[in-house]
Amino acid sequence: MFGPGRYVPDPTEGLVDVKDLPAPQLGFYRRNPKQTPCPRCGQLAARHTSDHRTLHDLGDLSTGRPVDLLVTYSSHHCSTCKKYFNVDLSDLTPPGSHYTNRVIDLAVRVVVEDGLPYRPASWHLWRDHRVFVPFATIQNWVEAGGKKGARSHPRHVFGVGTGGVFGLCGRR
Repeated sequence: MFGPGRYVPDPTEGLVDVKDLPAPQLGFYRRNPKQTPCPRCGQLAARHTSDHRTLHDLGDLSTGRPVDLLVTYSSHHCSTCKKYFNVDLSDLTPPGSHYTNRVIDLAVRVVVEDGLPYRPASWHLWRDHRVFVPFATIQNWVEAGGKKGARSHPRHVFGVGTGGVFGLCGRR
């Protein structure tokens, strides 16, 4: 049917809206411990509540469908500090992001190392990895990794110590 010289349709042709993408496969991920150490004082904090968050991950190439992770995470209350905090998901995704670290790393690598412009990089991610990332989002990630990114000081860990807890400046 599809011999040499015949037209083979591209599965991404005709996609003009995100709603036209195939339905994602769901993966489930739990970060819902009953107790976890407080990031401020280190005391065990009890679980207050739990919530869900959907993250887009690299797709399944065997089925040709994207993969969404449904992450169940917990919120805790420290009785010593009298503060609420969520369980740490930074190894999985940056705060507020809809994509996993694997997707972000791959997108930035495709642009920086392979030299693809943002729009073709977006289609490359869909075609080869079944994850749809708008090209403007890729542009934001690439620019955040350069001059706009927060630089870490080798002798200072942000948010730790008296300056991070009490909001004090380290200078006199």
